[in-house]
Amino acid sequence: MNIQVVNGAAAKAAQPEEPRQVTPGLSAMTALVFAIACGLSVANVYFAHPLLDAMAHDFAIAPASIGIVVTVTQVGYALGLFFIVPLGDLFDRRKLIAGQAILSAVALIAVGLAPNAAMLLASLAAVGLLAVMVQVLVAYAADLAAPSQRGRAVGTVTSGVITGILLARFVAGVVADLAGWRWVYLVSAGLTLVMAVVLHTILPRHEAERPRTSYIRLLGSMVLLFVREPLLRVRAVLALLIFASFNVLWAPLVLPLSAPPFSLPHTAIGLFGLAGVAGALGARWTGGLVDRGHGQLVTGLSLLMMAAAWLPIAFMGMSLWLLWLLVAGIVMLDLAIQAVHVINQSLIFSRRPDARSRLVGGYMIFYSVGSALGSIASTMAYAAAGWSGVSLLGAGIGLTALLFWALTLRVGR
Repeated sequence: MNIQVVNGAAAKAAQPEEPRQVTPGLSAMTALVFAIACGLSVANVYFAHPLLDAMAHDFAIAPASIGIVVTVTQVGYALGLFFIVPLGDLFDRRKLIAGQAILSAVALIAVGLAPNAAMLLASLAAVGLLAVMVQVLVAYAADLAAPSQRGRAVGTVTSGVITGILLARFVAGVVADLAGWRWVYLVSAGLTLVMAVVLHTILPRHEAERPRTSYIRLLGSMVLLFVREPLLRVRAVLALLIFASFNVLWAPLVLPLSAPPFSLPHTAIGLFGLAGVAGALGARWTGGLVDRGHGQLVTGLSLLMMAAAWLPIAFMGMSLWLLWLLVAGIVMLDLAIQAVHVINQSLIFSRRPDARSRLVGGYMIFYSVGSALGSIASTMAYAAAGWSGVSLLGAGIGLTALLFWALTLRVGR
């Protein structure tokens, strides 16, 4: 009997050990680097907003036409969402991300050195096209994170995106005041090159096998995802509505604050973005609630807060002493929008792990459409009815989003 036990133990010892499974996970430090990289990349799209007057002066562009600078950048970004982001499901993302960062730096240098308006517009279109590295990083973070921590990881990385958007205008204004608008892009080019080296160093050198398919089929499958995934359709519509609300606030905000009775300088106006950052960072914890199965509940509460935020925002226009209500409304609005955005991505990523880059690319196209519609509608509302019109528009979008969520609850279960 003892001999059999010994022999059995010896036989087991002689067998080769099975390879250990590597536990997936995304360290807090790597998530932070991803968030910083996302913030820097998306900021490149929004740097131009406070620099339009300086660009118009340097290139003799009529004030009525200088808005084309923002338009070409956003068009480039939308094209990148469809044509570049899906490549994350086909190629090695470490090389794809590093390559995008290097090309982004080249495009930023071209903007900073642009000798004429044609070169400026072409370079800004390239900046927008390559800034979609953000979405490749978000999808990659979702892949690297353990399933039980995916929502938290997406929340951390996405917080960098909103922070980059909100801080871009303020940082661009400060740098332009100190050294001129061209240095905004040249400094960003240097930081982007540094980030390319950091990301190439820390990202995993080996990834799982990618499906072998053609680029055309890859793009076609991105469209099919909307046909086959009802949750993606629902969350994409919510993305359109929440980012329309976001831009209803931020697009025309400079108009009342720079006019009497406020007459605030651009640097002071830019400081309101810091309130938005506080709200955006406060929403990081929502990803953890998704991991615990509370995504739908938090979505509803956040949409209710988004609609309610327009009440204090509306009172801002009545008195200089009521600007603190604007700050409170900004915190509420950006907290709610960021929370829903994190939940949206966490939920759709869980549906098709093999197609996360395509999922986020399609989802973010609705984000871009909502941003554009919100900006256009808010400036029209301000011209027609002042800040009260803007506030009513924002509240109406919030209530529409809340109603849409309530009607589509079954899809999210």
